[in-house]
Amino acid sequence: MTGIELRHQPERAQTYLGSPSIARAPDGALVATHDYFGRGCPRNHEAEEALTSVYRSEDRGRTWTNITHVMNAYWSTLFSHGDALYLLGASQQYGSIVIRRSTDGGFTWTHPKDEHSGLLFRGGYYHDDPNYHCAPVPVLVHQGRLYRAFEDCRGARWGAGFASLVVSAPADADLLAAANWTMSNKLAFEPGWVPEAWGKLENPGWLEGNVVPDPRGKLWNVLRFHSSPRADVAAMVSIRADGRTLAFDPGTGFVPFPGGMTKFTIRHDPPSGRYLTLSNPNTDPSCPSQRNILALAASPDLRTWTVVRNLLQDDTGLPWNLSTRLTGFQYTDWQFDGEDIIYLVRTAYRGAHNFHDANRITFHRLERFRDLL
Repeated sequence: MTGIELRHQPERAQTYLGSPSIARAPDGALVATHDYFGRGCPRNHEAEEALTSVYRSEDRGRTWTNITHVMNAYWSTLFSHGDALYLLGASQQYGSIVIRRSTDGGFTWTHPKDEHSGLLFRGGYYHDDPNYHCAPVPVLVHQGRLYRAFEDCRGARWGAGFASLVVSAPADADLLAAANWTMSNKLAFEPGWVPEAWGKLENPGWLEGNVVPDPRGKLWNVLRFHSSPRADVAAMVSIRADGRTLAFDPGTGFVPFPGGMTKFTIRHDPPSGRYLTLSNPNTDPSCPSQRNILALAASPDLRTWTVVRNLLQDDTGLPWNLSTRLTGFQYTDWQFDGEDIIYLVRTAYRGAHNFHDANRITFHRLERFRDLL
């Protein structure tokens, strides 16, 4: 495996690395974040996972420095907007929706103490509803408005408990003021929407959506769909009326999608006219949770996807059954960087507890990616 390691976590710590996010700060440096989970990880006053670390690179990602840590920031997306850097996510595992701003390239951050300083939507205590959930999914600016997907995990029940939602705000507003933000309806997945031909699915549900406009400009939330024992399916939820209304058509809303069982990030590339994703396509139907291959896939319309190239795959020499159990290149966040794509990966590799419990965060660069399309 190639790549540059931002962090390695020893297995004995029983602490794992999650939620990588990357952005170029207004001052030109690359900034990256990730959080921690697992039995041994740092926890807050509610005994919840809640710590994020921030890194900076001044040399296009060749070297990285851990510049600070942020408490009560979790599953967060790093993004540049105007002359500032923002961190938008949950306050903890199943927490409140919060946003922070940095005007010095990620060294210091505002604190969301109330609705005037970044506390956007309050969650319940510990696992009391609402339980806001997300991942480092894209923040989209579209027709003067900024959008991001979240979920409310009712009863903190992973899978069946997820209700999809979208938050949005005017792009020129003070993003730290809760009054400027709108939340859509919360759309729960109905098991009756599963096509009869698929048979019984194990705990079906949707999560970790991508707000993206189709070629006609209509907004969709394209969601990871937990479809086990099937794989490679995503769900498309329509977004209406400035982000206020979500709706799903089970007749047209399921689409074949390489890596639809795991978190993915979709972005549109105007020069090529393609939608791109870095995801974990399934190559072994007996292992729908497979994450030991990371690939670039492309689509002209959000509905027809083709794997373009495998970017990372297990080179440890493990037998296949151990590779799928122990190796994962997952939860990738990525950005366009001139002619290249830069990407940050939650990596379980050589000594990881299992494919899910990642022991590394790694940075990678795909040069001249449009030559592959």
